[in-house]
Amino acid sequence: MKAGLILAFLAALVLPLTLPAAQGSPARVVIALKPDKDPELMAQERKSLSAYLSERLGKPVDVIIPLTSAVILEGLANGTVDLGYLSATDMVNARKIGAADLLLAGEINGKPSYPSYWVALKDKPYTKVEDLRGKPVAFASRTSTSGYVIPMWDLKQKGLVATANAEEFFGRNHVIYGTGYVSAIERVLSGEAEAAAVSYYVLDEDKHLTAEQRGRLKRIATQGPVPTHVIAVRASLSPADRASLKAALETLNAPENHALRDRLFTSKLISVDADTHLGGLRAALEFLSNAR
Repeated sequence: MKAGLILAFLAALVLPLTLPAAQGSPARVVIALKPDKDPELMAQERKSLSAYLSERLGKPVDVIIPLTSAVILEGLANGTVDLGYLSATDMVNARKIGAADLLLAGEINGKPSYPSYWVALKDKPYTKVEDLRGKPVAFASRTSTSGYVIPMWDLKQKGLVATANAEEFFGRNHVIYGTGYVSAIERVLSGEAEAAAVSYYVLDEDKHLTAEQRGRLKRIATQGPVPTHVIAVRASLSPADRASLKAALETLNAPENHALRDRLFTSKLISVDADTHLGGLRAALEFLSNAR
């Protein structure tokens, strides 16, 4: 993939965020997805979701893919984004600033949680996270729950770090932060990093990587559980609009819509108690708040 084209593509999709916030019930709905897959695949999924929800809501639906989750939080806060697909960590931050509420969460194998993996090339000798001491690694991003928060908390729990500075274990200038799961894995495939911290489904499911890419990789460590991703709704949206958006999204759980739902949101969408879903992250995020 050509980095320049990817950045141009993603940047173009952020343009709707510069529009002023709508008053009352929005004439069109803006949904923001995290840039955690191949941009070409996300472009296709963007069109499919837009068409699907536009038909059910009876109004235009714009699906955008900002460069970072911080842009999604900004859009939720200023009213230019109505729904955002976020990690649990992003959701905690959105609630902290009063930008959004939790509308729906993912359910994987009957649970609203999943494991995080450290992934490396199959021909590498690593079999556990301890083997990565002093090695260059890639985290999915600084805000990724499965690709940073939980892996760092696991290092702390294992006594491998005393502080929230990842370089304490991996070594000076040996820590890379990507813009999503795919970007972290690409650092491993290119040899720039020896391992990457990502969600389990990057390796176990055929959604983010090609079969050839997945065939070159192995899991060397598991940590978690990780609270599933959520769909956040902006705090300023009316109860009636929230209800209609929730109902439209829940139709994705119908058997005939599973393929589209799983490509976009990985799993079944369910209602959860926000405090229960996010509560387990509190200690990990408090630890990481002292990172710098």
